[in-house]
Amino acid sequence: MTDRDKKDPRVTQNLQPSRRDRFLPTELLGISLGLGVFVGLIVLIATREFILAGVALGVTFILSLVLLALFALAFKPTAAEVDDLHEQDATEEEKRRQADGGDRPRGH
Repeated sequence: MTDRDKKDPRVTQNLQPSRRDRFLPTELLGISLGLGVFVGLIVLIATREFILAGVALGVTFILSLVLLALFALAFKPTAAEVDDLHEQDATEEEKRRQADGGDRPRGH
């Protein structure tokens, strides 16, 4: 295993995914569906053939979904981004504690 394959322990400490992480698949599906519908409508307007428009919609949807997923997987945060994420997490946790009115940790 090389140094590049090892994950930063600060990134892998929190095993609970954030809300943004949980909705990423839905976001990718929505963007892909939007692109597919756009291309399908353009093909339908240009050719007036429903079958061809459906094929174009399907191909565009699948291709854009695969490409967006690959781009999402290829993202690797830099050390500065990891530090910024941890600062944001600490700030949000402090806001939650103040909103609860106590200093007890959440979830325990």
